[in-house]
Amino acid sequence: MELKEKIRDIQDFPKEGILFRDITTLLKDKDAYRELIDRIADSLKGYDIDIVIGPEARGFVMGAALAYALHAGFVVARKPGKLPCETIKFEYGLEYGSDTLEIHRDAIQPGQRIAIVDDLLATGGTALATIKLAEQVGGKVVAARFAIELSDLEGRKLLSDYDVDAVITY
Repeated sequence: MELKEKIRDIQDFPKEGILFRDITTLLKDKDAYRELIDRIADSLKGYDIDIVIGPEARGFVMGAALAYALHAGFVVARKPGKLPCETIKFEYGLEYGSDTLEIHRDAIQPGQRIAIVDDLLATGGTALATIKLAEQVGGKVVAARFAIELSDLEGRKLLSDYDVDAVITY
């Protein structure tokens, strides 16, 4: 199945000059969604993943399904003020601004093997923030996986110390 054909392009979103790759059109297609999760899960076989972390918000959609496929736990990385217990946070840059993510301080136990998953690898800021959160509490990030990589934004360079892969590349 050609998953790239399932992605919708939206010009000038979220601001002028940005070409947004909309994954919701892939997610609503049950066969394409399953294929995407299966491909990512297959790429992580043998990694013995304990926890999958998905950053808000599309990382939740992919991360929960991937955690299920890997028989791993799932941790959400959220915007500030959304988690009810003690958190740690990390501020990072985006291709069009900056943001902050938080996880619960007790979400990950030292030594647990972590996979980060999100819909998009652009500049790498969101993924690196998620990695740094996991590492702050003693997690061992063994892989980062994405549905889409925008290779011209060179986010992979920012993540060069990690095993990074994407299903679709533009």
